[in-house]
Amino acid sequence: MALESDLYRPIKRHLESLGLEVKGEVCGCDLVALSDGASERVVIGELKQSFTLELVLQGVDRASACDEVWLAIAASKRGRGREHDSRARKLCRLLGFGLLTVDANGRVEVMVEPAPWKPRRDPKRRSRIVEEHRRRRGDTIVGGTTKKPQMTAYRQQALTVAQQLADAPRRPRDLREVAPDAAKILQGNVYDWFERIERGVYGLTPTGHAALKTWADYLTPG
Repeated sequence: MALESDLYRPIKRHLESLGLEVKGEVCGCDLVALSDGASERVVIGELKQSFTLELVLQGVDRASACDEVWLAIAASKRGRGREHDSRARKLCRLLGFGLLTVDANGRVEVMVEPAPWKPRRDPKRRSRIVEEHRRRRGDTIVGGTTKKPQMTAYRQQALTVAQQLADAPRRPRDLREVAPDAAKILQGNVYDWFERIERGVYGLTPTGHAALKTWADYLTPG
């Protein structure tokens, strides 16, 4: 499909198979389809070579003037286009838009049906987000930072433990006041910062000392 107009006839045939009368370029819309019968159904379609923000914005602009919005795009040759991105399909559902693809042979595939949609709650994910927010001390990482390791609540506690062990080995129970999960952190040793000196006593490894320098800007003074 070299041009957006190449998508028109396959989409027209598809919508006509649903009992709609389709016409192109009506009042600035790529296509408009009307249903027969007493209860008129107005359908607007917008065509683009790929799934873009502009296509979505066109759909948003048309939504108040019709009963259904269909976004139609050329199918990606290797199946790696946005139409296969679950986030793009979720966006269409959230907005109530339908999404169609047209392959090189003119075959139309329905990726998303147009319908009002209410996101299904994910209580486990919500709980993880809320818990992480509440356990995090301060606001240590600027939003939008992606190329640096993230400062999680777990890492904050691990650094607090490392800071306490920097001068001398200690027991987990001695660290509970500043790091409630000290025992789990020392035993898990996720970052390889700690070493067991003797039973119930832990010290800091060279990797742990290096971490204190790497994360110096995020450490609590003292």
